[in-house]
Amino acid sequence: MTEKDLLYDTILARSFSRNEQKRLGYGAFTASLLFVLTLCTVFKPYLSPLPPIVELQLPVNAGLRMLRITETQEPQASRSSNNTTYGDSENLTIPTDQINITSNATTLQKLISSEDHVRSVFKNTNLPKSRLDSFNSTTNTTISKEQVITDGNKMEKTIKPICKKLARTEICELSGDVRVHGKSATVHAAIAFAFSGNSTWHIKPYARKGDVAAMDRVREWTVKLTQNADFLSRCVRNHSVPAILFSLGGYSMNNFHDFTDIVIPLYTTARRFDGEVQFLVTNRNQPWINKFKEVLRSLSSYDLIYIDEEDETHCFATVVVGLNRHPEYYKELTIDPSYSEYSMSDFRRFLRDAYSLRNAAVKTRKNQLRRRRRPRMLILARGRSRAFTNAGEIARAARRVGFKVVAAEASGDVASFAQTVNSCEVMLGVHGAGLTNMVFLPEKAAVIQILPIGGFEWLAKTDFEEPSKGMDLRYLEYKIAAEESTLLRRYGRDHEVVRDPSAVGRRGWEMFQSVYLVQQNVTVDINRFKPVLVKAFELLQMQSV
Repeated sequence: MTEKDLLYDTILARSFSRNEQKRLGYGAFTASLLFVLTLCTVFKPYLSPLPPIVELQLPVNAGLRMLRITETQEPQASRSSNNTTYGDSENLTIPTDQINITSNATTLQKLISSEDHVRSVFKNTNLPKSRLDSFNSTTNTTISKEQVITDGNKMEKTIKPICKKLARTEICELSGDVRVHGKSATVHAAIAFAFSGNSTWHIKPYARKGDVAAMDRVREWTVKLTQNADFLSRCVRNHSVPAILFSLGGYSMNNFHDFTDIVIPLYTTARRFDGEVQFLVTNRNQPWINKFKEVLRSLSSYDLIYIDEEDETHCFATVVVGLNRHPEYYKELTIDPSYSEYSMSDFRRFLRDAYSLRNAAVKTRKNQLRRRRRPRMLILARGRSRAFTNAGEIARAARRVGFKVVAAEASGDVASFAQTVNSCEVMLGVHGAGLTNMVFLPEKAAVIQILPIGGFEWLAKTDFEEPSKGMDLRYLEYKIAAEESTLLRRYGRDHEVVRDPSAVGRRGWEMFQSVYLVQQNVTVDINRFKPVLVKAFELLQMQSV
C-alpha cells in the first residue's frame, strides 16, 4: 500500500469522499469571508470618524488607554471666538494647559465630530463632560506629537506659556516656575518639557503698540524660556497668587489714553482673577496710581509692587506680561465680546461698583416731571483749548428746553468727577479727552459731541461715536460751521486753515495739532444748535427705564 493510500485510509477519509472534502474546504473559506464582511458592516459607524492620523492602542485587558494624534500636514490657520488674530500678528505657542494635546481647531473638529460619538469611543474611560468640552474648545496652538493618557477620571496636564504679538498689544501668559527680576527687566519661566519657537521674547507691556511716541516712554522687558530652573536666579520672595506686569508709561495722565490704553485692558486682563492677583507696575507713575486707586483696589486685593525698583527675585506660578486689548488696530474705548469674555457693559457695571454709581438715567415723561427732578445736562468746560466761548448762552438754551444744567471741568479726582457725570442724563462737550467720562454716565443717557473744524469726523466716530454703542448710550453730534470757530477770526475765511484743513494735515500731525487742537475754541450758534438740545430731551422722554 502506497503512502497516499495510507493517508486516505484515515477516519476523515472514511467519512468523506475526495470531492466532498474539497467542497467542505471551499465552503469554509466562503463562510470566513462572509463573516469578515459582516464585521466590517456592523462596526463601520464606529470606525468611520477616525481618520488615518489616529492610532488607537489597546493593551491587553486595559481597555482604551491612549489616543495619539500625529502630525500629517502643516496646520491651517484658524479663527475662533476666543482666539482671533487680526492683521499682522506673531505667536509663540507651547502645549496647552487644558489637556496634554496641542491642536488646531479645524483639525480637532474634523477628528471628533460629535459629543455622542466621543462618548461611545471613550465609554471605557468614564470621560466626564468637562473633558469633552476641552476637546471641542479651540486654541491657537499648533499640532505636535503629544499624547492624551486617560485613567478613569484622571488626565495628564501640561502648561501653556504663550506669547502673542497682535496689532495693538503684546502679551505673554506664563505658568510654571516664573521668576521676575525688576532691575534687569527680565522674566524667566522654567518649562518642564520641550518647546518650539523663540526662547526669548521682548515686550513693552503697554497696550498701544504701533504708536512710536507712546512706546518710546515704555520700558522693554525680556521674557526668557528655559527647561532648566537651576540656571535661574534664586527666589527671594515667593507669591501665592498670579501676577500681571504692566506699564504706566506711554500717554498716561491723558484721560482718553488712561482708559483706552490702561484701565480697560487692565480690566479685561485682571477681572478673571477676582481680586486674587498681584500687580507689578513698571514705569512708576504715582499721580496715575492716585487717580485710579479705586479701580486698582477693585481689581486686586494686594498692594502694588513697583517692580522696576526691585533687585530681589519675585517668584510666581503664573505671570501675565502685558495687557489684553481689542485686536483691531482702530478700536478705542471698546471691548469686543467675541474676543474677550467681557463686554463694555460689564466694564461699566464694574465702574459703577467701584465708584458707587447709579445704573439708569432718569425718566422724563411729561406725566412724571412733577414727581421727579428735571434731567440734568453736564457741559464739559475746558480751560485752555476747544473751550466754549459762550457756555452761558448754551446753558440758558438748555434750561429753556427743560434741562437742569451743570458746568464742570474734569479733574484728577476721578471718584468725585465720576459722581458728577453719573448724576446727569446728558453730557455735552467739544471733541477731546473730556468726553471719555461718558463711561460714568448711567445707561440710556445721551452724549453730545461738538465737532470743531479741521476734519474731525473720523476721529469723532472712532473715539466716541462707535464706543458709545457698546455703552448703551444715545449719541448725538453737532458739527460747527466756520463762523463758529475762533480760527476764522484769527486767520480769515480765505486762509487754508479755514478753507482746506486737509492741506494743513498733510504737513504733519504736529502742525495739525498745534492749529486745530491747541488754537481753536468754539462759539456755538444757538439757533443752529437748539434742535440738538430738543432731540436729546426727546430721547430721554421716549426711553422706558
